Amino acid sequence: MLVHGVVWDSSSPALRLHTPAGEFTDVALAQGSSLGLRVIAGLWCLGHVKVHGPGERTHVPCRSSSPAERGKQCGACFAKDDSRLMHDFHRGGSVPPGLRAYLMQPHWLYVATFANGATKVGTASAPRKWNRLAEQGAVHASYVANAEDGRIVRVLEDLVTRDLGLVQQVRSAAKATSLVEPRPGVELQAINRKQAASVRELLGGLAMTGYTVVEEEWERPALADRLCDARASGAIRHAYPATFDDGGHGLRVRSLSGAIALAGLPDAAGVEVEGSFVADLGALKGRRIELGRHVTEIPALQDSLF
Repeated sequence: MLVHGVVWDSSSPALRLHTPAGEFTDVALAQGSSLGLRVIAGLWCLGHVKVHGPGERTHVPCRSSSPAERGKQCGACFAKDDSRLMHDFHRGGSVPPGLRAYLMQPHWLYVATFANGATKVGTASAPRKWNRLAEQGAVHASYVANAEDGRIVRVLEDLVTRDLGLVQQVRSAAKATSLVEPRPGVELQAINRKQAASVRELLGGLAMTGYTVVEEEWERPALADRLCDARASGAIRHAYPATFDDGGHGLRVRSLSGAIALAGLPDAAGVEVEGSFVADLGALKGRRIELGRHVTEIPALQDSLF
């Protein structure tokens, strides 16, 4: 099965898999759930997406099941993917009718802060207002504007980056590393509120129409609390002692923020080793896996960990 990543379609996230039969299936990542898998070496194309409208899209599997070349796609699928065109739409780029309809729906501008204090500006379509930030793995976030459409919100996003220096991307590896020792929640909330206030001040002074400045804080999923607050985990935590590029892995989920899990590592008898481990399940995206009763091998690292 081919991993398409961690999805937050509701408050119960899941690892989304594409089966050889051409169907999607989800493996729940709720608190206490176990995840056992073997990774087959290689990184594979996830296919491409055709957007038909605001709530309609079709996933098209890679016809040749090719290795990934550009991100998580082969060259042919990258060229056919509608979603790649949305990033230039506000600069006058041409887009298909379905994608245009999607982009012309209302969008939100947000400011998200992560466990090390890194803060970014981003956008979310109205139907995915909450889910987008859940998948991003924000520790704290604020909505700063509601725009009439996706063109306006992306113009605002670029202005915030240009004038205030807020980035539009924080790497997943940095998010995972920072969650091993997250900064105190009070500090992160203060950072987010300060940055959000600066963005609102900027937006309030622009000679533009088509958007409204808003003051609203995002509600983080309860499943993320234990991971985002080191004091709440109640155990020493370490970086996950393996990589998801091959071999067997076994985890028991304790908390989840975005695609990053705070997990226990059971041995073959099901007994968890001491401590908690921060694992970036997003690294499974584009991997082929087999589900089963697998464990993470850590004996060689045991002494150095504890």
